[in-house]
Amino acid sequence: DITNLPTYERARLGIGISFQRPPAINGLKLKDMIKICGANDDSLAEKMARKLNLEKFLNRDVNVGFSGGEIKRSELLQLMAQSPKMLLIDEPESGVDLENISLVGETIESLIKGNDHYELPRKVIKRERKRSGLIITHTGYILDYITADMGAVLYNGAIACQGNPIEILKWIKGKGYKECSRCVA
Repeated sequence: DITNLPTYERARLGIGISFQRPPAINGLKLKDMIKICGANDDSLAEKMARKLNLEKFLNRDVNVGFSGGEIKRSELLQLMAQSPKMLLIDEPESGVDLENISLVGETIESLIKGNDHYELPRKVIKRERKRSGLIITHTGYILDYITADMGAVLYNGAIACQGNPIEILKWIKGKGYKECSRCVA
């Protein structure tokens, strides 16, 4: 039970989170945040940032003045550095322009599969470990880029439907969320 654990203890257990609207952090440079998350040298942070087109942001305060897509990529950069066993990602496509949605989706898919976007020393990233993810989406666009094993719909505070995420999304697009109480998945 992790209910009463502080955030840093949850992170040590291998839980990483990307918020829908994370805070801006004045006074903390993105490169320093990446070091805190686990990428302990500047060249490593730069290498990871390059994969997300964020190398020009490393000396800026975390999320300060970033666009929605830049914030999402900043969050993913932090997750890449942390390399958590369990990813909790809230609305990954929210605020992301169409040019970057594929980059965001492909990065999430790679993180979940444990495929690194960069070469790290084995002691930094344990490539052999399996990862899981819980991704919250209202649009379903992210499903074009990730392979999801299971989908679920929360409706009125309860799981109304669960099953194949693609089939559920088709049903919702055709019938609406309310019809999930008659789930076809």
